[in-house]
Amino acid sequence: MMRPIPTNKEIKLNPKRYILSTTDLKGVITNVNDYFVEVCQYSAEELIGAPHNIVRHPDMPKAIFYLMWEHIQNGKNITAVVKNLAKNGDHYWVVTDFEIRRDLDGKINRYMAFRQAAPRKIINTIEPLYQKLLHIEQMDGMRASVDYLLNYVAEQGLDYNGYIAKLEKRSALTTFMLNKVKKLFS
Repeated sequence: MMRPIPTNKEIKLNPKRYILSTTDLKGVITNVNDYFVEVCQYSAEELIGAPHNIVRHPDMPKAIFYLMWEHIQNGKNITAVVKNLAKNGDHYWVVTDFEIRRDLDGKINRYMAFRQAAPRKIINTIEPLYQKLLHIEQMDGMRASVDYLLNYVAEQGLDYNGYIAKLEKRSALTTFMLNKVKKLFS
């Protein structure tokens, strides 16, 4: 499948709705909700069985995905800000929160991602950082980009999760609603 060409047009998301998807351990999509289909403009049939990077925007540094995979494969949640690419080339920004699912023996068997519209102030802060990370990746590789990011947030006394939490300043109501949505899909 050919990758869409970015249009630089942003899709405005409904901040009260969640984009949900489930993947297997390799990142292959196994389930999506209707809002995901609506926003990304791929049909459910096109999404299910495809690698989740079908919606990866080229403006996204690999370092972010490296950190996300490192966390979830080790059974740890991570909250990340991600710019995704719709089928028509438009983009949308989300704050992604994961739920790690386990089988009866306690082994991780799938991942659920809950995405909500990223507030403009977060996008305005994170976009220059991501541009810097992309530049580092192009010049010195992904490892250098990861190191830069980890040092950048450490200088603020944080890890990436803490940095995003600081940017997000999630209200108690938002946290409550996210936990309710997660329980619906338990």
